[in-house]
Amino acid sequence: MKVRTRTALVLAAVATSAGVLTACSTDADVASRNLSAAADQFEINRRVVFFNGITDKYLLSVEGRCSITDENRQLEVTCKTGPEEYKKHFLGLSDNVSYFVEQLDSAAVDTWHYRVIFKPEVIVPDVDRP
Repeated sequence: MKVRTRTALVLAAVATSAGVLTACSTDADVASRNLSAAADQFEINRRVVFFNGITDKYLLSVEGRCSITDENRQLEVTCKTGPEEYKKHFLGLSDNVSYFVEQLDSAAVDTWHYRVIFKPEVIVPDVDRP
């Protein structure tokens, strides 16, 4: 019984926090988060261009349904190339190497609702058996 009470309290706290946070969001904030979520689900067609800021030359261009992560001066670009096929590219960023990401197509997103994506395969792992 105590576990259920704690669980209910935790869920109530999360719901209250979410309600408070959503009250401060603008439509642009919600649309931006929903577009990012769609891109992370490989639903957005993007072009990622790396360039040298000193020479103004392009170093690399990646196009497709790609998700990006920018951490520790390294950009990771993961692209979906088929139904279950992906490619991942890495580029180290420096003082003269930078990038920009262009969304190639418009996407319909809802500014009235946040997007929540459940991935059951992440919660219940797939166990490979020999």
